[in-house]
Amino acid sequence: MTDEQAYAGTAEGQGPVKITEEMAERLEAKREELFEEFEIRDSFPSDVLVEARKRTEDVTAEIDAELDDRADLRDLTTWTTDPIDAQDFDDAISIAEHEETYTLWVHIADVSHYVHPDSDMWAEAVKRCNTVYLPSYTVHMLPPVLAETVCSLVPNEDRLAHTVEMEIDKETLSFEELDIYKSVIHSDERLTYSETEARIDAEGEPLAAECALVYELADQMHEQRKADGSLVLNPSRDRAHTIVEECMLKANKAVTHELMWNRGVEAMYRVHPQPTPDQWNKALREIQELDGVSIPGASWDDPRKAVNAALEESPGRSLSKIQRAVLKVMPRAKYMNDPFGGHHALNFDIYGHFTSPIRRLSDLVNHWIVHENDVPENLIELADRASDKQKDGETAERLYKQYLQEVGLDPYAVNNRGIEVVDDPEEATHEV
Repeated sequence: MTDEQAYAGTAEGQGPVKITEEMAERLEAKREELFEEFEIRDSFPSDVLVEARKRTEDVTAEIDAELDDRADLRDLTTWTTDPIDAQDFDDAISIAEHEETYTLWVHIADVSHYVHPDSDMWAEAVKRCNTVYLPSYTVHMLPPVLAETVCSLVPNEDRLAHTVEMEIDKETLSFEELDIYKSVIHSDERLTYSETEARIDAEGEPLAAECALVYELADQMHEQRKADGSLVLNPSRDRAHTIVEECMLKANKAVTHELMWNRGVEAMYRVHPQPTPDQWNKALREIQELDGVSIPGASWDDPRKAVNAALEESPGRSLSKIQRAVLKVMPRAKYMNDPFGGHHALNFDIYGHFTSPIRRLSDLVNHWIVHENDVPENLIELADRASDKQKDGETAERLYKQYLQEVGLDPYAVNNRGIEVVDDPEEATHEV
């Protein structure tokens, strides 16, 4: 296959899905209907936008002034990895190897420096609770004028960050040392997932050694999670996605470990109840009856390991059916001020979110708690609302995707390639 043929098969190579003006109006009407039904706020109040714009002024001077009170990590090799269409970059990675340990730095945009309980943006974020992602349409939790500028860890610019520094034992992968602090970082490069995938093997290229090293660590963490009983519903994830997923999981786990065990403070924990034994048995029976799928006998004692084994050994056509069988019996995860029960799917005793404060209220609240070592008075109310609004957003996304299918559009194509409105109906694609 030539490079030209390979490019033609990518989302960029295929170009946007083309629709007529009439179809665009129908999609807009459907979105507005869903936004009204689920109380999703599409536009920002003017006072929130004014405040956001003001916080983007004199950026360089503000960062320079912050250097006295922060760790200066600008000389540390750092990079971001995000989807090709990402509009903001809220997490970055650095890695170093020692004789018996790795040092992994996960740098998260310091959103709470700009958005705090006394700000209009915080009040608006509490109303929204999360960013809602519809195919080719995003409803942001924070004003893009802020999220895509000072809170985006763009390359070749100094940025304020909240860094999770982890000294990880090479044999056990446990924390030897753990530190969470405010910092100033300077990203060397913005990589897409496909660029990261290629860079791992591109010996001699910038960041190639770092990408290969962090994948070495991430792969070990991934295999350890599976061995411990963490549910892995996508067994064919590529190396770039493995890096991001495992590093963010490790950072989230480190933060909640610090809050629960070292500080003993409440936080917005992510709790995932487990299905009942009957529900698990129902799911496993459904999986076992699929054509070409079998569950190794040694894995039946832990349903999560049984599902992992079935996914790894089953034909590709059965992947989505196995995933659906599991998701049907899985209770919804929720936010709570107590980690009681832990996170069943991940098999973590304690877990919470920290690495996406631009798009999730839970992460933003936890940033504030870590820095202030204090808890908002209405933490329980915030956790309940975040859980409810996440469900609303996911339901709206599901219904919008259903509608796209009803009008002859492929939600997957729209999501990955975007939309272009054309005048000539003959140019439109995927319409009935």
